[in-house]
Amino acid sequence: KSNIGHLEGAAGIAGLVKTVLSLAHRRIPPSLNFTRAHPDIPLDELRLGVVQEATPWPESTGPAFAGVSSFGMGGTNCHVVLAATPTPTPTPTPTPTPTPTSASASERPGDRDGSGAGERADSRPVPWVLSGRSAAALRDQADRLRARVASEPDLRPEDIGHTLAGHRTLFDHRAVVLGDDRTARVAALTALAGAQASPDVVTGQAVPGDNVFVFPGQGSQWTGMGLELHEEFPVFAEHLLACERALRPYVDWSLLSVLRGEPGAPPPDRVDVVQPALFAVMTSLARLWESLGVRPAAVVGHSQGEIAAAYVARALSLEDAARIVAVRSRALRRLSGRGAMAVVSMSADEVERRIGGAGPALSVAAVNGPVSTVVAGEPRAVDRFVDRVAADGSKHAVCPSTTPRTRRRRRRSARTSSARWPASPRAREGSRSIRRSPARWWTPPVWTPTTGTGTC
Repeated sequence: KSNIGHLEGAAGIAGLVKTVLSLAHRRIPPSLNFTRAHPDIPLDELRLGVVQEATPWPESTGPAFAGVSSFGMGGTNCHVVLAATPTPTPTPTPTPTPTPTSASASERPGDRDGSGAGERADSRPVPWVLSGRSAAALRDQADRLRARVASEPDLRPEDIGHTLAGHRTLFDHRAVVLGDDRTARVAALTALAGAQASPDVVTGQAVPGDNVFVFPGQGSQWTGMGLELHEEFPVFAEHLLACERALRPYVDWSLLSVLRGEPGAPPPDRVDVVQPALFAVMTSLARLWESLGVRPAAVVGHSQGEIAAAYVARALSLEDAARIVAVRSRALRRLSGRGAMAVVSMSADEVERRIGGAGPALSVAAVNGPVSTVVAGEPRAVDRFVDRVAADGSKHAVCPSTTPRTRRRRRRSARTSSARWPASPRAREGSRSIRRSPARWWTPPVWTPTTGTGTC
């Protein structure tokens, strides 16, 4: 109060902010205009004192603690205890063992003169995201970062990238800076600061975009999902009930019983349960968003999310969509154990080259990214491929999804292998007699083994 006055309802948060800053800077600011304490407050007996000038935080071998009290006129008393974060200790960067497929730190371009300091020899390019309110502000930001990186060679590019992407306000004028090492990144920042072109810099200006609803596959489910929305929003509850009615002819369980985890309800991780349940929750969410004025300009989906997207796009009626998702998931359950999947840190081209001799037993099922590829096929063929990748000594690693602990679960869910085509006739049982509807949003068809036809 002596510094900024009484902020009434905001006084508590102001005290909290002041204390956080005091802990961060290890200094205690003074209370202004204090001369002597009230005679009824025995400060000496209480071992308390009022700071009258900026004081360094007391030295201690342990963490620093501070308390913030807030006493409201209505009788609300609150006391918050804060602890200072420990001072980070620099972690030494391990020197990788040279292998035939990867150069050592001393062999990498730019490292002979120390330009790769603070970086792992096998690190991949990390994007640095910069932004500003104007083009000039963006250039100034690039210049400040260039000076910082040039003066502190031990800064790790991963730490800089994380801070820039997650802890800075994102303005409309934006740039992404790449580079294989510190020298390249400094050169890219110099070019950006000087408004010069560089192959390691991408710039642009954000413009308002339309909404897109993305409907995922399974894996995001949990017992109790959607129940709070069901209780709070009548629109959500009404559509969930409509999904229950639409699914009833094809399932022998109650949707709400599954979501609530009631005794006797089937487990939510069973494929013929989780997919219809997720479909119902996703489409109910879409209906809720639309009721609040958030309408998509496009929709896209994966697995049963494709069916949800088709329904939201009005390409399928609710009854047709419910029949497809129920019959399709039932067909997948019949095929349980016939396939397996593995995710490997390789490009799709590299995976194709390695599985070239496996024939139809193994195939690329999905390309998650430039160096993340899903392989699917017969369980033994997938296991052999995983073992070869793990033993080849290269920097490519098998992702945890193919460890023995989770292989059984993955085999139950392998849905995109070339060995899985017998499911298609069964899945098509649910797509007969579908009524054609004028879709509101639909992209050009993409061939998919999910239905054998177009997908959104």
